[in-house]
Amino acid sequence: MIKEWLESYNPKNKEEAQSALREIMQEIALAGLQRSNFFDKAAFYGGTALRIFHNLDRFSEDLDFSLLQTEQDFSLEKYQHAIVNEFASLGMTVSISEKQKVKQNNINSAFLKSETLWRELKLETIIPQNGLDTKANIKIKIEVDTEPPLGFKTEEKLLVKPFSFYVKCFTLPDLFAGKMHALLFRKWGTNVKGRDWYDMEWYIKKGIKLDLGHFPRYRTK
Repeated sequence: MIKEWLESYNPKNKEEAQSALREIMQEIALAGLQRSNFFDKAAFYGGTALRIFHNLDRFSEDLDFSLLQTEQDFSLEKYQHAIVNEFASLGMTVSISEKQKVKQNNINSAFLKSETLWRELKLETIIPQNGLDTKANIKIKIEVDTEPPLGFKTEEKLLVKPFSFYVKCFTLPDLFAGKMHALLFRKWGTNVKGRDWYDMEWYIKKGIKLDLGHFPRYRTK
């Protein structure tokens, strides 16, 4: 299934194959989280949510979630097994490890890493022969805001691979509120990136309204 899934992206080289595989891995991780009832207590937001569910025309790297209610002692550990099993069912080996906090904050993080060789994905027509025995070196950061600015609205969005399931997501106006906060209040020169401006332009061109009820709550966090 992974091979056919990758081929649907029509990658021309290893770099394009890596970008496609990263997105496939993101969707498989979402499937594992759904099986473990993660979306009973959290919602998906950020650039990857915009890419997967609203066809943003750029790839995105991380998986960002917000708890529906504050839970300071929340941990991703209880969901790791379900994610690993979801990949295993599709013939992929991954590792996942929770990031140890250096200082106290409201973000719980983990890293999902592919341990699969390109050869195991049967991509001989895409990956050069001398690269087939290397790992598909992809790392995805998973972050959960455990003390989020509440008041956001959610909706259920359908994914059809690796099976049909629903993901609880921020609505577009609330996704826009999060992006606007990033642009206005992140530290300049370090955290604000070109993709933030690109995404804001996408929202404006699409005529997406900013959730003015949710946006001020970001500022108070």
